[in-house]
Amino acid sequence: MKVIMGVDESPHATAAVEFVKKMKWPKDTRFVVLSAVSPVAMAYAEAYVPSPAYALEISNELLKSHEETAANAERTLRNAGFETEAKVLNGDPRDVLVELAKNEGADLVVVGSHGRSGMAKLIMGSVATHVVTHAPCSVLVVKLPSGRK
Repeated sequence: MKVIMGVDESPHATAAVEFVKKMKWPKDTRFVVLSAVSPVAMAYAEAYVPSPAYALEISNELLKSHEETAANAERTLRNAGFETEAKVLNGDPRDVLVELAKNEGADLVVVGSHGRSGMAKLIMGSVATHVVTHAPCSVLVVKLPSGRK
């Protein structure tokens, strides 16, 4: 069985990793832990235009942060006895998760749910909703235990 697990720096992703860690999985299950780096959108006023070096610095810091996030989640699962691999890819997390699931022939995608609703969901979108509706396989959406945010 191949499982793609989307992670970010949120407590929702941590809850998903902990949930997966506690479940029983078939012996041949392999986890691909993915953190997706969204493109940097530079905003600037007419009087100030950031230099290309500044944009590159921000992109490098984001990449480093995502690499640490994926490595930490991958290490947690590996230490629990699972076969794991960490990946960091560029792009919108919604699209990257769905594409990786297709390309890897995944049997399951696991994501944490931020639980946004209303205007926040409309503005920021929902990775979980997109993955559930577009993934080529089953999707497990893990929510934080009641009372934690």
